[in-house]
Amino acid sequence: MENMVDKIFWRDRPTFVTGGTGLVGSWLIQRLVDAGADVVCLVRDWVPQSELVRTRLIERVKVVRGDVRDRGLLERALGEFEIDTVLHLAAQTIVTIANRNPISTFETNIAGTWNLLEACRRSSKVRQIVMASSDKAYGDQVVLPYNEDTPLQGQHPYDVSKSAADLIASAYAKSYGLPVSITRCGNFYGGGDLNWNRIIPGTIRSILRGQAPIIRSDGEYIRDFFYVEDGAAAYMLLAEQLAVRTELKGQAFNFSNEIQTTVREIVEKVIQLMDSNHRPEILNETSNEILHQYLSAEKARRVLKWMPLFNLEQGLALTIDWYRKFFTHEHKS
Repeated sequence: MENMVDKIFWRDRPTFVTGGTGLVGSWLIQRLVDAGADVVCLVRDWVPQSELVRTRLIERVKVVRGDVRDRGLLERALGEFEIDTVLHLAAQTIVTIANRNPISTFETNIAGTWNLLEACRRSSKVRQIVMASSDKAYGDQVVLPYNEDTPLQGQHPYDVSKSAADLIASAYAKSYGLPVSITRCGNFYGGGDLNWNRIIPGTIRSILRGQAPIIRSDGEYIRDFFYVEDGAAAYMLLAEQLAVRTELKGQAFNFSNEIQTTVREIVEKVIQLMDSNHRPEILNETSNEILHQYLSAEKARRVLKWMPLFNLEQGLALTIDWYRKFFTHEHKS
């Protein structure tokens, strides 16, 4: 069953999005605008290369300038724009940055989450909240795949920040009846990701520049790669369902294509799809990363009737196409 957007649900709905300049945020805002939502976006840093700004999508939404840790600002925005639906994606998402700067990661990912949830609790209008957690919230586990009952036990700075934020969201649902549901997705990829140290955009850029792709690890780490448009669609579906099903409050859902792929395999697949004969250069120098991760999305399929819209090949083809256009345009301008 394809996840159809409920345009009647979204039409004119005052919707607050944090993290709109991020990878998933910009695709989510595009889908919300297409569905007719009245989008208000929290923007901290001005990122002109982000999809939100580059495509001028930002001109079609309301923008609140500020930080997700600023509860007074969040309360004002939720109140003045009479926000009904909140989609919380703002986070520091890069593992290597979290290892170097744990405090800024904890402040954004953990304090940012409790400040947003507290602002929602004080708002009389907010009806549903979707909070983006991550498969990293589970930490390193022996039993695979992870399901939603797997304990949240991050051990390194990024993973701990996601475990903590996830638990805080659950506490607000259980203790205060806050209508929040939690998403746990794998490693997002797709057009618009300008974090070149991530494996997919980094590999594509290297090949387009005629260079050998770099693998920082030994290439054997198993990751759950999840296409960005599937993530955006899943967040919207969960918000729609949360509006009519109170039993979803406090529940978490894994979203995944449920395939196990090593980093080396994903690089080989990109090389093949781009008709390149470059061989990857394996540095084997990563630390504080989880070795083997993949998710079961059985609960989302059963409870939400969710299915991914794209398989890995389709997602990668769309992503490669996006970067080809991006670099062609960059060289022209």
